[in-house]
Amino acid sequence: MTSGSFKYWQIRTIIITMIGYALFYFVRKNFSMAMPGMATDLGITKVNLGIFLTLHGLIYGFSRFINGIFADHLNARFHMVTGLALCAVANLAFGFGEDIAGWITGERSGSQFTNTLVLFMGITWVVNGLLQGSGFPPCARLLTHWIPPKELATKMSVWNTSHSVGACLVVILCGYIMSNMGVGDTHAGAWRWCFLIPSAIAFAGAIFLCVFLRDIPSSIGLPELPGTEMKKDAGKSIEYKTLLRKKVFGNKFIWILGIANFFVYVVRFSMLDWGPTLLSQSKGIDMKMSGWLVALFEIAGVVGMLAAGWISDRYFKGRAHRTCFFCMLGIILFAFLFRQLSPEAPIWMYIVVLCATGFFIYGPQALIGIAAANQATKKAAATASGLTGIFGYASTAVSGVGFGYVAQHYGWDLAYVAIILTALLGAGVFLLMWNAKADGYEEENG
Repeated sequence: MTSGSFKYWQIRTIIITMIGYALFYFVRKNFSMAMPGMATDLGITKVNLGIFLTLHGLIYGFSRFINGIFADHLNARFHMVTGLALCAVANLAFGFGEDIAGWITGERSGSQFTNTLVLFMGITWVVNGLLQGSGFPPCARLLTHWIPPKELATKMSVWNTSHSVGACLVVILCGYIMSNMGVGDTHAGAWRWCFLIPSAIAFAGAIFLCVFLRDIPSSIGLPELPGTEMKKDAGKSIEYKTLLRKKVFGNKFIWILGIANFFVYVVRFSMLDWGPTLLSQSKGIDMKMSGWLVALFEIAGVVGMLAAGWISDRYFKGRAHRTCFFCMLGIILFAFLFRQLSPEAPIWMYIVVLCATGFFIYGPQALIGIAAANQATKKAAATASGLTGIFGYASTAVSGVGFGYVAQHYGWDLAYVAIILTALLGAGVFLLMWNAKADGYEEENG
């Protein structure tokens, strides 16, 4: 009975956290589709839009780390529910940014209104980044308590499809919003609905999580996973800070994974955050089709994550970092091919190359978190994921304002070269831990 109950709750926890984390992307990746409309309606430059992305990413990375430390101790259910509900509120405020700026200044145009609007939007989006950090850490805590280490790569790869599903659905939704809502032929003001509609969906999702999600096995009277128990006297002889120092901050493999995560996320965000703008401005593809292409990029990423997880468990015995190295080689190849495509190339070529790029890029994106959780063990999984997350979202300094600056002043071609070189550096970093063990449990229990 216990075995059957555990299996039921394991599957239920995976599915519900997948839905919840996908909804975090509804109130995060909507910004990418709204960017062209904001630039047209509000006159915001690529550099300024890049600053929005960079600040949001940096704050998110810091928040994910802090939330990771708290998540190892907090009730994951309420942690995740509160974060998602507040993200919905932040997006609602962002959507009404023009009205709020007008209320503050008493004007609807002019430099004072524009400056106030940009400042309010910047602060609101930074706050959203701060709140977004409460999405993944509770999930990392739950998954390492419900899934055995030897199954984590496969099952967490399935779970990791949640953010691709969320990003895919929101770019399709916002693509239709940008093409069909707003005023006049230019659809002026459509961008605000990219925030208002997803915020309503996310708030409904927070209610869903509150009703159906639960915490770790012991919270509902089930035993913890066999084989992952720490020494019985660990709580007395080794303080939690000592555990963190040994398994996270003093663990060279966690730092290598963090640095690798930086390069992976530079490539990922350069393609995802700038995708609609990049496709429309450098390749001449309209916004609706750009939305579908970015969505297909995400769908291919889902397949890539599943394949990468299965390959890691089946052929590399849980050594996810080895799979990541080969994925980076694939990214280099297809990012180069994407750069070579001309605006006159048939759309099927864009589909093939973008899908192949997404297939390879989401393998490392998913597996780094899995590798970090296994290396740090379940007692510090959320903290380790938070630390590698800091590196990942520090990448927005490059993929956000850096990419925007290069594209604006030197053209898109040089920006593509930067993506390829970044992937090459990432592959080199993964090689540094080629011989690392799959997890840190044997050492902890030995």
